[in-house]
Amino acid sequence: MTLQELARQHCVPRKGAEHALDEAAVTQLLAQLPGWQREADGKAIAKSYRFADFHRTMGFLNAVAFIANQQDHHPDIAAGYGHCRLAFSTHDVGALSLNDFICAAKIERLIAER
Repeated sequence: MTLQELARQHCVPRKGAEHALDEAAVTQLLAQLPGWQREADGKAIAKSYRFADFHRTMGFLNAVAFIANQQDHHPDIAAGYGHCRLAFSTHDVGALSLNDFICAAKIERLIAER
């Protein structure tokens, strides 16, 4: 699945271990997301972004919040002057699900369009 194919999908509610992606799927999907890495615990993917100033950082985060609300799948966010870090995980699954990769792909598309 390509980045564009991922970005065109929509998140759906996923609960339970049956929605957890296996290692092969995680590896394949992560390869489509430049700069995204799997967290040490294996239950989240994350990426850090740099911006020229706080205003641009917050503009980006507002766009991320819009996407997250639209998809009903929200990242953990850490932000400061000129930088932020996003991490996606699917708590109701206890592991990575397709929703994490869909949202990451939508954010990558957002960055590519700016």
